[in-house]
Formats: sequence, structure tokens, C-alpha cells
Amino acid sequence: MDLKYSAVFLLGLLFSCVAMSGAARILEDTVPSKEKHQPEVPSLPKMELPPFPEVHLPPNPDLPKVELPPVPEVHLPPKLEMPKVELPPVPEVHMPPKPELPKVELPAFPEVHLPPKPEMPKVELPPMPEMPTVLEIHFLEPKVKP
Repeated sequence: MDLKYSAVFLLGLLFSCVAMSGAARILEDTVPSKEKHQPEVPSLPKMELPPFPEVHLPPNPDLPKVELPPVPEVHLPPKLEMPKVELPPVPEVHMPPKPELPKVELPAFPEVHLPPKPEMPKVELPPMPEMPTVLEIHFLEPKVKP
């Protein structure tokens, strides 16, 4: 059943792609170009602004000099010394000796005799052809509109 649904999905996807490409082609053909239908814009006369008025500011007033009060001295309490903590010594741990595992003897592998490899004939390849040169592509400069 899944194969049937995936086939239907792929067919629907294919038809939607075909419809979209057809619609895009129709839109490209029917959209008028911007250059054909642009009306000419009349040139406007250049406006001159009046000159800036002169502004006279009053002189800066003489302000009294402000003296700041002296910074008070701060006496901090002496640093507290933390008591040194001694940890108890790490106890020694005596582990029992590792038990020895019995040795297991594996059976010997049987010898396998393979047939000798046949010698392959040497094949000589033709020389590599030269790669063709790629032509340079020069694009036209776009025209600058005044």
C-alpha cells in the first residue's frame, strides 16, 4: 500500500511542477517591460534656501568653584585567619591477591590450502587525450542611464 501512496504523491508533485513552470512562463510573457511604459519625469527647478540667520548667544556665566569635602578615611578590620584544618590520613587498604584463572587451551586452527592465484594478463591503456582549452566568456557591460 505504501508504494501506491508514494507513487501518487510523486505524480502529484510532478504535475504541480509542470503547472508552476507553465504559470511562470505565462507571467514572463505577459509582464510589460519597465523601459517601455515609464513616463518621462519633468525636471524640477532648483530651489534655493534662505541663508541661516545669525545667532548671538549670551556669554557663559561665571560659576563659583565648588570644593568637594575630603574623603573620610576608612579603617577596615584586620583579616580573619581561618583555622587550618588537618584531614585524617588516608587508611591503607589491603586488597586480597588476584585469583589466577585457569589456562584454557584453544584447539589449533586447521591449515587451509588455497588454490594458487591465476596470473592476470597485463592490459595497456591508450594514452590520455589532451584536455580541450576552455574559451573565455566576456560579458557585456550594462549601459549607464543618465
